[in-house]
Amino acid sequence: MTFDELKDKAHSLPLAPGVYIMRDDTNTVIYVGKAKRLRNRVSQYFQDAASHTPKTRAMVSKIHHFDVIAASSEFEALVLECSLIKRYMPRYNILLKDDKGYPYVRLDMREEYPRLTMVNKLSHDGATYFGPYGSRGSTQSILDAIRLTFGLPGCNKRFPRDVGKERPCLNYHMDQCRGWCQPDRTMDAYRDTMEQVRQLLSGNYRKLVQSITAEMLEASENLEFERAAELRDRVKAVETLGKKQLVTAGSLADTDVIGFQQTEAKACFVVLHFSEGNLLDKEYEILPYQEDPQGAVSSLVKQYYLAQGIAPKIVLLPMKMEDSELFSDLLLQNTGRRTRFRIPQRGDGVQLMEMAQENARQEAGRVTTKDERLSGSLRLLGKMLSLDEPPRRLESFDISNLAGTDIVASMVVFLDGKPLKKDYKRFKIEDLQEQDDYASMHQVITRRFVHYKAGDSGFAVPPDLLLIDGGTAHAQIALSALHALGLSFPVFGMVKDGKHRTRALVTPEGEEIAIDTQPSVFALIGTIQEETHRFAITYNRELRSKRLRHSQLDDIPGVGPKRKELLLKHFRSLSAIGKAPITVLESILPKDAAAAVYAHFHKEDTQT
Repeated sequence: MTFDELKDKAHSLPLAPGVYIMRDDTNTVIYVGKAKRLRNRVSQYFQDAASHTPKTRAMVSKIHHFDVIAASSEFEALVLECSLIKRYMPRYNILLKDDKGYPYVRLDMREEYPRLTMVNKLSHDGATYFGPYGSRGSTQSILDAIRLTFGLPGCNKRFPRDVGKERPCLNYHMDQCRGWCQPDRTMDAYRDTMEQVRQLLSGNYRKLVQSITAEMLEASENLEFERAAELRDRVKAVETLGKKQLVTAGSLADTDVIGFQQTEAKACFVVLHFSEGNLLDKEYEILPYQEDPQGAVSSLVKQYYLAQGIAPKIVLLPMKMEDSELFSDLLLQNTGRRTRFRIPQRGDGVQLMEMAQENARQEAGRVTTKDERLSGSLRLLGKMLSLDEPPRRLESFDISNLAGTDIVASMVVFLDGKPLKKDYKRFKIEDLQEQDDYASMHQVITRRFVHYKAGDSGFAVPPDLLLIDGGTAHAQIALSALHALGLSFPVFGMVKDGKHRTRALVTPEGEEIAIDTQPSVFALIGTIQEETHRFAITYNRELRSKRLRHSQLDDIPGVGPKRKELLLKHFRSLSAIGKAPITVLESILPKDAAAAVYAHFHKEDTQT
């Protein structure tokens, strides 16, 4: 379908809730969305593309046709949207990377010596399954802790086949296993221990604590103090494990706190699990930079809780979530528990949110490389300046002079956010007898792009963006110089604050774009401005120093570098040379040269 046909079809849709499914020219689903009113929502994609994010523009450019499914209610549309996203995994939906499901713990008490195993999915094989849990790492940590707490075997031996065949392994001697492979350990004792594990995994850890505590007191009364101490330690371990087990499984977590932060290139979605006010677990997902953080959080929250099949009592969010009430109804339908979604405004909730946000910020920062930061900064800069693409080659210009003398200009080049020093250029302003920054800027821009049009070496690569040290008038001058040559490049002036730092960019029309709200862009532009100023002022100082080093002796015929050196070494100063009699000069220089020096310093005498 053509773009106009897609637009016409969108305008013909009903004003009813439903789901729309975008497909490319291979009939692959590339996006699934939900709408309260299908006509209004879908037609927005085929309006003015300037209002879209880059991701949306890319997605719209690939739409070949689309389908819609009407729903009887917005809630039904939400259920359908979640189902279709899970089914098709569309490219342009925000997706959690790990879609292989969440792990379960399997325990089959029908075996003589049951063991715990981690599996990816449920099977109808008569065994008991616990979960789903969070990450595989957190699930494995629970299993390891259970093994150590209850002294379960961590080896590859099989019971009862290997009972009594070998001496106990190192785990036994390190008190990490109770030696179930030894003949004095019975199967009934092993099964009793596994029953305690089953209670723990079932969430009955408080009842289990009571049972072990009673066993500990009985051992103490029987003066079995080592056994009592062992059981005391197990009580503490079971209490800790019980709370972590509940929150890892997710079924009885009190509060989940969602964090979402971005660097210039990466985003991080964090979930902190709390039970009875205690932080027990953290999960996070690293994603590419998201143009729409609010939409990303909404999508990620839905995927996360539907995939895990869990519903904590409260979920604290960093920003407003679309359809939170409807999604709460969906979780109630799926899990039997209602979750309250809210944005904390005060008190402990704000502190928990700050913790989640800081965790997300650190994780995103940890995985963002320097090159990604620079690339992200350029992407943000391009977006702020409404450029079609992120600018790769930036050229910056500055004028430098001292009291109207030695007027020079610098051209500094940054490629992909890094200085490209081999392309730096410096210009000595010509035919200006006094300071005129505007005329100087017009001249240097003209000279740079005359070379460009001629294809001259060192000037042939065009810029993606011109930055002019100065305000609106300077940007206008640069733009007029380009237009006079029949050229057009994006031009912005660099407006400074009281500390001589670039606080904003300004268009030739006078529109200011603040950059201090984006630290990475602020730092990049500040670096470019400082480098441009440094390069210009360095050239100015070189010329001034060269001029000041010029001596009157350089203008006297017959006095070269060696004779100049002889005179200065003997007389120490120009004043002394000027006062020297001709006879003294002739003792140092040949007569012709001595006469020329004497004549130079006694011009007035000869004129009178």
